[in-house]
Amino acid sequence: QVQLVESGGGLVQPGGALRLSCAASGRIFSINTMGWYRQAPGKQRELVATMTGRGASNYTDSVKGRFTISRDNAKNTVSLQMNSLKPEDTAVYYCNLRTYVGGVRDSWGQGTQVTVSS
Repeated sequence: QVQLVESGGGLVQPGGALRLSCAASGRIFSINTMGWYRQAPGKQRELVATMTGRGASNYTDSVKGRFTISRDNAKNTVSLQMNSLKPEDTAVYYCNLRTYVGGVRDSWGQGTQVTVSS
């Protein structure tokens, strides 16, 4: 069983910045991908950014150059630095841990609200 706890969401004006953090605990296999997804009202959940344990990152096009993902493998944490935020970034952001031992398995955090508005 894996638990993910997120922090760092909130209300910010357009052009502002926020940093999301997520800490994983429980039975965590070393081969995994950690990342962030988001879901806006009326829309499907979408990938924002992910990073493998070896540091390979992947971003959705709309956040490239504005968001930066990082992780600390020793502490099982992942963070998302979000700069130059836009109203369209407004969503609930979910931390994700994907493991591959015995098949692909996803664990999710409870979600944290990010609202970009003036």
